[in-house]
Amino acid sequence: MLGINVNRAKDVTTSVLASTLAGWKGSSASRKVKQPQQEITLYDREGCARCRMVREAITELNLDVNIIPVPLGGERFHEQLKAVSGVADVPFLLDENTGERLRDSDNIVEYLFQTYAGKAMPERLRSTPRNLALSKAATVVRGSHGLEAIPSKPAEKPLILYSFESSPYSRLVRELLCELQLPYRLINIGKQQRADVGPANFRLHLGEYKPLPNTKRSEFFAQHGNVQVPYLIDPNTGVDLFESDDIVKYLKSTYRL
Repeated sequence: MLGINVNRAKDVTTSVLASTLAGWKGSSASRKVKQPQQEITLYDREGCARCRMVREAITELNLDVNIIPVPLGGERFHEQLKAVSGVADVPFLLDENTGERLRDSDNIVEYLFQTYAGKAMPERLRSTPRNLALSKAATVVRGSHGLEAIPSKPAEKPLILYSFESSPYSRLVRELLCELQLPYRLINIGKQQRADVGPANFRLHLGEYKPLPNTKRSEFFAQHGNVQVPYLIDPNTGVDLFESDDIVKYLKSTYRL
């Protein structure tokens, strides 16, 4: 039990450090973004430095996307990626709303900001040498979790994960989803006001917590009484879970071979 607790503490600590190295980008979510009517799909590798930059932008734009994980050594979606993109490189974005198919993190992020926010991508999300080096450092401190496939069985239906990119606890779940090659619907509920800052049970805000009205956060609050990530829904089993430790244990017991 002590070994498990130590490993858990190490995972959380290094995940916090990864978010710190990445400058906590992917924490805040826009209040005003044109939401797509059809699906956006991202072929992704959680530990990939350039994929991280795309996911940071997706959180900041408050977009929801379908994540197709393509870890190193994973074959489940390798041929599918090659069929739609012509190569097996990630990140790769497919937007059914416009028919756009894009490679390279800068191309993808620039497109998303122009299309869904009507403005140029911010410099902080561009893959400058400094930003790319820090994103790679975030991968290194996590011991390359979320990069390589592990033996698993497929899920018939995509899972659903409420998250935002910089959340240290959500990262632990996303890494495992990638390693298990489990597609999921990523629903971003990033922070939209000062009252959202801090964990669900200790927000840096005086008085009763209220999310902004008519947002994904307010819908989540109305349903669950708080706004806490990660939150996983598995339509294959009817299971829904808070708490990253519980989610990780569930995914391993259900899908790992």
